[in-house]
Amino acid sequence: MTARRPRERGSLTLEFAIIAPAVLVLIGLAIVGGRVVVAGDAVDQAAAAAAREASLARDPVTADRQAHRTATQMLDQDLDCRDVTVELDLSAFARPVGSPGAVRATVTCLVDLQGLGVPGLPGQRRLEGAAVSSLDRYRSR
Repeated sequence: MTARRPRERGSLTLEFAIIAPAVLVLIGLAIVGGRVVVAGDAVDQAAAAAAREASLARDPVTADRQAHRTATQMLDQDLDCRDVTVELDLSAFARPVGSPGAVRATVTCLVDLQGLGVPGLPGQRRLEGAAVSSLDRYRSR
């Protein structure tokens, strides 16, 4: 006698219906993770460029203006940021010529995550990047 196996009709469809939403959520989380990493790199690069531009200026007023312009231009190219802030430490410009000094730039950006359709995610993520650039010791300030 041959043992008959029970039929398993429709089980594949049921398994797919159960697994598909979980797979879609995992794909959505991977996309969110990628977006956050790319945005974080863009904010870090904007901070480095802002610090570099500020360190090339001759006075703190010009340094502030150029750093803000550079950071916002870079972020406008790479990201859709809300509320970009650029904070600078320009205290090294007050030091006498011949003494070492550096400019520090901190760039903050709010990145929108709402359009990705992944349930349970916050609407925005605050990203911050910081960089330091040296001032030339013997250049007039």
